[in-house]
Amino acid sequence: MSVFIIVAFDTRLTTKFYTIQSDKITEQVRIVLITDLHSCQYGTDQLTLIEAIKKQNPDIILLGGDICDDVIPNDNTEFLLKGIANQYKCYYVTGNHEYWSNEIDKIFDLFLTYDVKILNGTYDTIDIHGQKINICGIDDPDVLRYTNSTIDVTEQLESLKYVYENGYYTVLLAHRPEMIAEYTTYNFDLVLSGHAHGGQWRLPGIINGLYAPNQGLFPPYAGGEYIIDDAVLIVSRGLAKESTRLPRIFNRPELVVIDLVKPAKG
Repeated sequence: MSVFIIVAFDTRLTTKFYTIQSDKITEQVRIVLITDLHSCQYGTDQLTLIEAIKKQNPDIILLGGDICDDVIPNDNTEFLLKGIANQYKCYYVTGNHEYWSNEIDKIFDLFLTYDVKILNGTYDTIDIHGQKINICGIDDPDVLRYTNSTIDVTEQLESLKYVYENGYYTVLLAHRPEMIAEYTTYNFDLVLSGHAHGGQWRLPGIINGLYAPNQGLFPPYAGGEYIIDDAVLIVSRGLAKESTRLPRIFNRPELVVIDLVKPAKG
């Protein structure tokens, strides 16, 4: 029984790997996805998390919302940014808790201080090893409730509608996976999300997640890889630990690594 309890409540950081093949990729690109940190602690000055990231030697780091929290101070987030932003190209989109903090301008200033690019209906076309990809991002929908913005997520998506026409592999970074039906009306090759916290409680092989915000019981997009129409959705189980009201069960916090590769020769 003691072993069962230890395994069930294990919150040590794990790394989850995905490989995605595409005809649009000729040179491998490695993405590290970080979501739902909620400024939780991973070792002194976040060194456990920072070293886990460096070990994967990413080409780009995408920060998929709720990196800061509405209760826990931003110190641990700043330690993370200090450790990675000067070594890797980093992009960030907002999550709901960052708006709930009512300090979104302060949070934006924090990310901009470390030269992290904030995406809000905007994109960059970047060159990695001679491989060009489009990195798009949208705000969390709570942008309308907690700021003076009058531009909703649908309008932000519309502003990205024609990005794919340059022919490059196109990634959308968007905090909420439950909006996938809306995302797939556009021509994104890959959608990266978090928010669901892995459904908080799991029974591996039986229940992928018990409950997720905005999805309810037995959420369809709790965590993992999903093929929807012509797009791939990857949902990170996130890094939240001490910020959650309920403990994670059989649901270790995860760092997500995605390799974009050219198709294998058949």
